[in-house]
Amino acid sequence: MAVLDIVTFPDPRLRQPTITVQEIDEGIRALVRDLTDTMYAHDGAGIAAIQVGRPERIFLVDGRVATGDPKADPVVFINPEIVETGGGVVGDDEGCLSFPGVFVEVRRPRRAKVRATDLDGRTFEIEGEGLLGRALQHEFDHLEGRLLIDMVGFVKKEMIRRRLKRWYAEQGRAPAAAL
Repeated sequence: MAVLDIVTFPDPRLRQPTITVQEIDEGIRALVRDLTDTMYAHDGAGIAAIQVGRPERIFLVDGRVATGDPKADPVVFINPEIVETGGGVVGDDEGCLSFPGVFVEVRRPRRAKVRATDLDGRTFEIEGEGLLGRALQHEFDHLEGRLLIDMVGFVKKEMIRRRLKRWYAEQGRAPAAAL
C-alpha cells in the first residue's frame, strides 16, 4: 500500500486513453489499495487510476459518499459505463485532486446510474443523485479524458489557470506543460 503522486493539470497523461481491465489480478488489487490510500491521503471523495498515471479503466468513490455510512469501504468501479443520467441539470461546486485548490461550479445531470465490475468480478449497478451522482460522472469523465476545465466557460478556465499557476509557484514546481 502506498500513497501515489497525483497527476496535475495540464499534464498530458490526464488526456491519455484508458484501457479496459481484462483480468482482476493481484496487480489490479494492489492498484486499488494504492488508489484508496492516495484518495484518503489527499482527502478526496473519489479518484480515477489515470490521476496517478495509470491507464486502467478504474475509479473509486469514497464509501461515505456512495453509501452514507462513514465506515464504508470505497466503492471500486472497474470498466464502468454510464447507463443513464437525468433529473434535470444542476450546477454545484466541484473540486478535483488533479486541480489542487480549485473549486468551480459545474453543471451536470442531477442523477447518474453506472454499471461496473467490482473487485470480485461481479457486475453491479449504482444510482445516485446529489454528491454521489456528481462523483460518478466526474470520475467517469476522467476515464474519457474529460476534465474539470472542459466543463466551464472561458472566464472560469482563466480563473483555474491562475489558481494553478499560483499553486505550482507555491510548490516550487513548474507545470508539466504550459498553462
